[in-house]
This record gives sequence, C-alpha cells and structure tokens, in this order.
Amino acid sequence: MSATARPLQNGPTTALGEALMRRIGAAGPIGVGDFMDACLNDAQHGYYRVREPLGRDGDFITSPEVSQIFGELIGLWAVETWRAMGGPDEISLIELGPGRGTLMADALRASSLAPDFQKACSLHLVETSAPLRARQESALGSMARKISWYDTLEQIEPGPSIVIANEFFDALPIQQFVATSDGWRERCVVLGGSNAFSFGLGQTPQPLPAGAPADALEGDIFELRPAAGDVIAQLARRGAVQPMAALVIDYGHLTSACGDTLQAVRHHRAADPLSAPGETDLTAHVDFAALAGLASASGLRVWGPLDQRAFLLSLGLAQRCEHLAASACGQAAADVRAGAKRLVDPDQMGTLFKVIAITSPQALAPPALEQAWDGGGVARRSEQ
Repeated sequence: MSATARPLQNGPTTALGEALMRRIGAAGPIGVGDFMDACLNDAQHGYYRVREPLGRDGDFITSPEVSQIFGELIGLWAVETWRAMGGPDEISLIELGPGRGTLMADALRASSLAPDFQKACSLHLVETSAPLRARQESALGSMARKISWYDTLEQIEPGPSIVIANEFFDALPIQQFVATSDGWRERCVVLGGSNAFSFGLGQTPQPLPAGAPADALEGDIFELRPAAGDVIAQLARRGAVQPMAALVIDYGHLTSACGDTLQAVRHHRAADPLSAPGETDLTAHVDFAALAGLASASGLRVWGPLDQRAFLLSLGLAQRCEHLAASACGQAAADVRAGAKRLVDPDQMGTLFKVIAITSPQALAPPALEQAWDGGGVARRSEQ
C-alpha cells in the first residue's frame, strides 16, 4: 500500500510507451487515470482499440467465454425484465463492451423462446474496437434483425431499453489518491531509472476525495472512477423519459474502501501495470457503493446486490447445467459442469463478482434482484 516511488523493470517498451515517455519528459508526471486511459483507449495504440484481447489466445477470459449458460441466463433475464416493463412494442437491447459477441449470441438464442420479445428487440452495441466489432458482426449477424454499433451510450436514440454491462466498469480508468502527512495527493506515473515508468506522487495536496474515509492512514490509497459517473448520467437521461433497466456484473467490493486494486493481465498471467503500455490489459475493482450512490443521486433505483453465485443459481444455472450435461457425453459433459462450477464456485468467480440492477424510478423489481439497495458504508480494505 505504500505510495512511494518504486522503480519497475518494465522491460522493452512499446510505441505507446515511447510516446508516454516523451509526454512525461516534456510536461511532467501524469495521473494514473490518464496513464490507464492512454493504455486502453489511445486511438492508434490503445489496448482496446487495436487488438482482440479475449479468449485462450488473448489475455483473459470472461464469464460468457467460460460457459454458454451465462449468456443464456442473461437472455432470459432480459425477457422477463421486458415483460415487467409491460412488453413495449420496441425495446433497445444494449450491451456495453460486448467483447466477441459471445454473451449476446447466447442471450439471443435463449430469448428465441419468447418470439414476441425478439420481434420487439433491436440490438445496440457500444464498442470502440474495430477488431471486436468485426467479431461481433460475425457472431451476431444472422441472429438479430437489426444491429447498430456506437462509440458511446449517449449516441443511442432514446426509448425503452435494457442495458447489459458485464465486466465493463472495471475497464474504465481510475484516479488514485494517496493519504500523506500533509493531505491527499494524486498518485502519478513518472519516469524512473533507466527510462522506466514508476509510481510517484503529485506535488499539490488535494481535498478529501469523495467517499474516502476521514481517518485513512498515511500511505492508504483511495480510488475514484470519474467515467462511471458519465455512464450513470447517460442511463439517468434514458430512464427519465422511458423504461430502462441496466444489469451490471463485475468484480469489486460493496463498500467504499481504501486499497490499491489496479491490476494488469497479459497472456492470462498477472503483469506489471506499467509494463508494455497498450499491450497489457489494465483494470481495477468496481466500487459498487459508489456506483449505487451515483445512480440513486441521479434519480434511478438500484436493486441488489447479489454475488454472481446467488444471481445465477436463482436464475436456474444448476438446472440448465444438468440439462446440457445430460445431452452431452464423456468429456463434453464434464466440460459443461466445469464451466458452470467456475461461474459460481466461491473460490473462483462466484463471490468476487457482484450483480446489481439500475432502473427507472418507477420500475418493478428485476428478476433475481428483488431487494432494493440498502446503501454501503466506508471500510478499510487491505485485501484485493
């Protein structure tokens, strides 16, 4: 948790790394959020702009890639949520960060059990990566009567909508602030020895970050995610005039807390977050209390939370798993059960991942998330 500058063996740099070194050399240190944003979203070299990161040949695997059951249950959740809205004649099914289209392909296949929903549904994908858009078109082109792509949620025309955000918020850039003897200072990326990147501190003390504990200890790190507020504001604008329900599934914590959760993954292994800019995935845990607070303050309703295990089991994961396994044989049946177990096992994805729904003010309770959010506190968090 120490925020002192520490030299890192970043290894051979990248084109983006060289550009960031020139930027820091000319203008001084940049905040962790600016560094993360450049690494992920730079127009020429950003991780999500120019590569296909998912799958066994990529850097990480998400729940839809683990088991088809995940997307199928999300599809059935969307059908029931649409019915709870009164079954409008037109519904926009929106996915934020749809990856390779796997989740949506499985969801649409499952929703074929409700032809009235599919007739009403148009598909809207918020995706900035050209390679991933091509993948999504290949996966979904024959499954939906209408598909449109967008760079932001705000570009989608208003109307009744269901929004799916699976492992989306964790990739939005974070700011980090460090408690010091003379106040909070922003954590920055600086040039260390041998022209490598290191962590350091900004020169100017900052006000107490929103949501941070007043009794933080020296060296504690608190994280904010400003871009999450922009997304919530866009959801609020949609939900103010038409029925809207957003399902958020991500890894994170339910209470706002101090802790450094910035992490990097490359080739399915943990990596140095300052190494190979533009070629390494950077994420940070989602603060669900902060997210829920933003939604509530915007006039939306928040439902849940549940951990992923409870959510998927309540939607029928166990029954669907056994049905699929019974129709398979040998290794295929074992793979079905192994994938389902990985989704809900407390030692794997079952409890680290959390689920909330964010809806229009007058919406009925969404499936499996009948309990309204009861708020979150501030806690010290030394793990994760």
